[in-house]
Amino acid sequence: MSLNNQASAGGILPRLALAAALVVAISACGKDEAAAPAGDAAAGPAAEQTVETAPDAAVQVAAQADALAGLGADELRERGRAAYAESRLYAPPGDNALEYYLALREKSPGDAAVASALTDLMPMLVIATEQARDREDFDEAGRLAALVARADANHPALSRLQDTIAGASDAAQRRVAQQALSAEQEAERQRLLAAERERAQAEQQRQAAAQLVEQQQVAEREAAERADAERVAAEQRAAEQRAAEQRQAATPAPAAAAPTLRPLSTPAPSYPTDALRAGQSGEVQVEFTVAPDGSISDARVVRADPPRVFDRAAVAAVRRWRFEPIAEPVTTRRTIAFNPGG
Repeated sequence: MSLNNQASAGGILPRLALAAALVVAISACGKDEAAAPAGDAAAGPAAEQTVETAPDAAVQVAAQADALAGLGADELRERGRAAYAESRLYAPPGDNALEYYLALREKSPGDAAVASALTDLMPMLVIATEQARDREDFDEAGRLAALVARADANHPALSRLQDTIAGASDAAQRRVAQQALSAEQEAERQRLLAAERERAQAEQQRQAAAQLVEQQQVAEREAAERADAERVAAEQRAAEQRAAEQRQAATPAPAAAAPTLRPLSTPAPSYPTDALRAGQSGEVQVEFTVAPDGSISDARVVRADPPRVFDRAAVAAVRRWRFEPIAEPVTTRRTIAFNPGG
């Protein structure tokens, strides 16, 4: 079962309207932790606090993974579904769908549903990492990058994310040193940063959840359309089979010679513009079936000289031909000549 199916199973459709509010409420529980670096900034150099990029982000992610490792597979799966349904895709730390599925993957390495869920979440995790980096929230960017590394150590975006986060952090350090922010200014910046983080995460996850639901709905519509088309085709084949059996039962005598085809209308084909301009001539042999009502079906090119120059025009013309009604379908061939001077 893919992440989209899990989302449907978790009842995400009726809960989307509450998704943003739920994420903000959950994020508020961690507001004291988010505010802690700002408080520490008042006691130390402003430059160091501004660009702190959480060098222990991997340790923090590993600690959260250890905490989740004590949960059983069923509980992890249920928590993952609930977090997804509530738009907690990758935040808050330790209580989001991504970390639950990562913990579940360690318990069930071959679980295809878990692999599919992580595949669906990875693009959103990468985007969230870039957005945290761009708003200079290096603590959050480091945590998210560590989650990318844990989910897929060979992810093609991982090296770029780590390099750009480090580069942005260095640039911020230089800027902060130049501006010589005071401890009070840095504390205020951290407070605003935490508030922006909560707002951005709530909006990003709400949009991501809505996008996944839309993808699921499109997939369901396409599946329904395919099922309807297959049902109609099966009914048509069954009807044709019954008709063939009835015809065979009604006419058990040996097959008679093919009836004579008497054309009612055989309009000439349209001459391809490029061939006419080039003065090019040729011919096309077309095989087609005349239905009992005299209409044409299954027209196809058998031979063409030159190839692919007059094919489409010849087939289009034959499909417009009409013959007198006959007792049963007849398949025949006709050669259509193209002469620019004719």
